[in-house]
Amino acid sequence: MPKLGRLAAPVLLFCTLFVAPTAARGVSEISGHVVMSAIPVTALALAYAKDDTEGEKQWLRNLLANQLLNSVARLGFNYTSLGQRPNGDGYGFPSGHVAFAASGASFLEERYGWEYGVPAWIATGYVAWVRVDNNDHHPRDVIAASLLAYCVGKLFVTPQSGTHLAPVIGPDYLGLRWQRSW
Repeated sequence: MPKLGRLAAPVLLFCTLFVAPTAARGVSEISGHVVMSAIPVTALALAYAKDDTEGEKQWLRNLLANQLLNSVARLGFNYTSLGQRPNGDGYGFPSGHVAFAASGASFLEERYGWEYGVPAWIATGYVAWVRVDNNDHHPRDVIAASLLAYCVGKLFVTPQSGTHLAPVIGPDYLGLRWQRSW
């Protein structure tokens, strides 16, 4: 399949997921939407630039699983106190915007390492801050979305390089596991 054809489906998916704000409350909301969109698109563009066909597939699986789980959780929690947003709207828990941004960050961290992951997580933190600052979400909403995306990334994305560093939590210890495959 030509490279352009492989890129068309994820780009179309991205276009259907992104909804521009109709009544922006300011520059921070617009910048939050831009950054939210830029993180997953950058992740896909990086996989494409590295000619990482398996990475492109993992990006798509990661994004779809993350958005599906997030949407199911939002439906499940909507009629509880967790679903109530600070501005009075529903479907607040977990944050869809943060989940979308964090799916890109978790992909970058798992696939290409912390060098790509840390800046993406910082940008995701900015999106989370904007969502809380504009009274669109409670802090718990953005934390839950980030944790969900992190866990989905751990399940659906494998490292491109043979070296992987991961946290290890046991009953009586915390540590790091270094893994190298040849």
